[in-house]
Amino acid sequence: MPHIKIKKEKCKSCELCVVYCPRGLLNIDKVLNKKGYRAVSFKENSGCTGCSFCAIVCPEVAIEVFKNTDDRKQLTEN
Repeated sequence: MPHIKIKKEKCKSCELCVVYCPRGLLNIDKVLNKKGYRAVSFKENSGCTGCSFCAIVCPEVAIEVFKNTDDRKQLTEN
C-alpha cells in the first residue's frame, strides 16, 4: 500500500498538492508550522494510489511518496 510522508516544516501552503490529488486525500491543517504556514495533511491515506502527483507539483519538495511499505522501511533503515 502506498504511503506519503509530508515534511510539514517545509510546506508553504501553496495547496498545489491539494488541487492535483486525484482522490482528494489532502487538506490544509488548522495548525501553523514554525514558518507560520498551514501545512498539508491527509484526510485519509488508505485511498492513496501512489500516483506521486502531490510530490511532483510540490515546489518545496515537502512530499515523499513510497510506493509500498518495503520502500519506506529501506529508507528509514539507511
